[in-house]
Amino acid sequence: MSTTDTTRRNRPTRYDERMFALMNNREGAALQAAALHATATRRRVIVAAHMVLTAASAAGYIGMFLTDHHWLVLVPLVLTPFWCVATGLINSATRGLLELRTRVLDERQLAERDRVGARAQRLTTYLLAAVLVGVTGYGLTGHALTGTLLIPVLFAVFVAHWLMPMWVAGLTAQDEPEPEPELQPGPTL
Repeated sequence: MSTTDTTRRNRPTRYDERMFALMNNREGAALQAAALHATATRRRVIVAAHMVLTAASAAGYIGMFLTDHHWLVLVPLVLTPFWCVATGLINSATRGLLELRTRVLDERQLAERDRVGARAQRLTTYLLAAVLVGVTGYGLTGHALTGTLLIPVLFAVFVAHWLMPMWVAGLTAQDEPEPEPELQPGPTL
């Protein structure tokens, strides 16, 4: 591969530039959305709401799988618009840290994405260990066959594994720095 091919591949495309501009837009409606996640407490509330919406949607799918109540498929369908708004707010709070391609991120953002990924991987490992212990313990009591829990538990763990980096990024995002006041020229002596 020639160096021109490598250089061309590493340059941001128009798509990259549009996505970067969208994720870092701080005007109009984006400014109003930024106010929703301006503080750490607000970001935690958004992430918690996203987790609750995700859990409720997953519970609807799992409940439909474990029972004959096919109407439970409506739960995720009703919650999806709210889930999408919460996802957008988290992506806005992190300025697209996990959504933007590597070639448009600076070194600080790449290091932050690596930290978020490592922390999310650790949390997912703990979650998997807890699920393993829980399913094994539940199977040993004889209340349910472990095989009947396989698909619902795998689905729930997959969803948590998929969304954990976004949740960690939303919880660890730093507050935006206050804009510096413009210096007014003083009287000349």
